[in-house]
Amino acid sequence: MSPKSRLYTLVKAWKNKPFQEVRDACGQPWLGLSGEALEEHQSWSQRQAISNEPIFNSQGSKLTSSLFRPLLTANDKQLLRLFMEGLDTITYWYRSGRFIPGILPIPAKNLTSSDFIDALSDLILNSRLPVGLVSLGVHKLEDADSMDSCMEGLLRMRRLGVLIHALDFCGANSQIQWIKHMEPEGIHIEMGQFRTEGLPNEMISLGQQFHSQIYARNITLVKDLENAMAMGVHHCYGGLMMPPLSRHQMLHASDSRIAKAIFSLHPHKNLNGDK
Repeated sequence: MSPKSRLYTLVKAWKNKPFQEVRDACGQPWLGLSGEALEEHQSWSQRQAISNEPIFNSQGSKLTSSLFRPLLTANDKQLLRLFMEGLDTITYWYRSGRFIPGILPIPAKNLTSSDFIDALSDLILNSRLPVGLVSLGVHKLEDADSMDSCMEGLLRMRRLGVLIHALDFCGANSQIQWIKHMEPEGIHIEMGQFRTEGLPNEMISLGQQFHSQIYARNITLVKDLENAMAMGVHHCYGGLMMPPLSRHQMLHASDSRIAKAIFSLHPHKNLNGDK
């Protein structure tokens, strides 16, 4: 078969494929592509977008997960499309041989819609990712009504094996009650809020209050890192640790800038005894 006829056969086969579309929670189509064709039609620039913020253990010596940043600023019409992109990124790492859990942020108010939860459930089930690789990052938790009304949706997510993270914990009583009831797997704290007035005493014992992993976010100053260590956090992320990366760059990330700096000051011997 000549190259020309082979190309004609491929184009004809693609043209005759059944048309599928994924609809958002309101029933409006947002992407006229099947899941199988999505990877083929994503542009190279989209796949290389600097969208993933690496999260490390408190020592910075091990990559523990990643936060998919585009979902933090997405509007309601973009949420499902970007959620699918986040799942696709986690799948890319998984198929490349790296088990990097991804945290996909969703505002609390959107999780009150049963239709929206149905759509998220379909996307998660169709991704066929192992349990533990997908985490739902609940943010904008300042609205007490949204916090209460999103409980049922989060329980449905948890039954699918999705982990729950509270992304913007500030110590408010309503948030504490919500966390005690929901028992999320992760609690994220914005470290910039403690730069001027210092670290409150109740934050120092936070890890003892809840059975959750504590994440320090926005580590951009040495003072932020010192406060995180005083709190006894389990994970850290921010510009001081490492800036956001593309999904391909994430495959090669293992330790943070801080861990690399410590290693350069205290080089270890390899198996041959060389520095």
